[in-house]
Formats: sequence, structure tokens, C-alpha cells
Amino acid sequence: RFLVFLDVYFLNDVLSCVILFLDPFADATKGNDRLPSGTDDYIHIRIQQRNGRKTLTTVQGIAIDYDKKKLVKAFKKKFACNGTVIEHPEYGEVIQLQGDQRKNICTFLIEIGLAKEEQLKVHGF
Repeated sequence: RFLVFLDVYFLNDVLSCVILFLDPFADATKGNDRLPSGTDDYIHIRIQQRNGRKTLTTVQGIAIDYDKKKLVKAFKKKFACNGTVIEHPEYGEVIQLQGDQRKNICTFLIEIGLAKEEQLKVHGF
């Protein structure tokens, strides 16, 4: 807890202070999950057709609090696919994975507490 002087004033030539105790980490997370506060935005999971039967899955909208390279490493290991983080001019950092990994990504993000089911928007066929 931190002490914060909210107001200082003089009353009958006596210095009076209004003191407020603040906990700077009180609203850091919502409940007991790992979602940072203010995470009401959606995570968009899209599929793109490459050539033939080959597809790419892209994940966009993950909060900047998370290291996307570490997420890609976990995705690659768990889903047995290749992946990378690309810099998109409009969307910022986007995770790109080989193959149709839409369902896998949804279940993984919910399992680790990074997103709720209502926050995931799955696009594609």
C-alpha cells in the first residue's frame, strides 16, 4: 500500500491532511484469471488459403503484455506445426501458423487463461 496525500488544508491555524491508502495493483487483473485489465477487445483467428490444400492460420489481437514469440514457440510445440510473428502495417504483430489450427488455438488460449470464449472471433470457411 502507498500513502497518498489527497488534500492539505489549514483549519484554525492547524495543518490538517486527508490521507488515502491506495493499492496500485488492486485492479491489475480481473478476478483470478490472467487477463490484463481492459482486455475487452477480441482476438481474431483467421484462415487463409495458400496454394492447393495448404493453409495459414493467423492470430491477431493478443494484448501487448504477452510475448508473442514465446506463444509461437508453445503453439509450434503443441500443434506440431511451424509458425512465426509477422509485423502487419495495420494490425501490428500477427502470429502466423501453418495449417488449419483454428480449433487448437481456441482451446489453447482458453486453457492457459489468456482469453475467454466470448473474446475469440474465428473467421474463415
